[in-house]
Amino acid sequence: MLYYIRKYPVSLIIIAIILYLSFYHPSSDSLPKIPHFDKLAHFCMYGGLSGMLWLEFLWKYRTQQLPMRHVWIGALLCPILLSGLIEILQDNLTYYRGGEWADFLANCLGAITASLISFYIIRPYIRKKISSDKKRRNR
Repeated sequence: MLYYIRKYPVSLIIIAIILYLSFYHPSSDSLPKIPHFDKLAHFCMYGGLSGMLWLEFLWKYRTQQLPMRHVWIGALLCPILLSGLIEILQDNLTYYRGGEWADFLANCLGAITASLISFYIIRPYIRKKISSDKKRRNR
């Protein structure tokens, strides 16, 4: 467990926040009256979690060959499974929250979007930055 705390501290904080918000009982007055605002919140929560998992993973392996299968499992599949489990628990363990397929879909779309951005934009940027730093040091 200590390994994960050292390697993925921000991601673990995001997971704790998601768990808190998922089971928090808000007053009806505190929620914004914007249609489908909660779906946007779900998208952002799981997109943020997945994106941060990618960033911490890419930072950890910045000078090594990346085991890409691990990051796809850890940064995409695990947040999706976590979101499904939370939706089931909300439906079965709380009287003030219900599990919704639309919430699960928003969670999945957030994690998928963040993973695609991380893989196709952030990962190449980090690789390019590292190779340019190596060239500068070798001069």
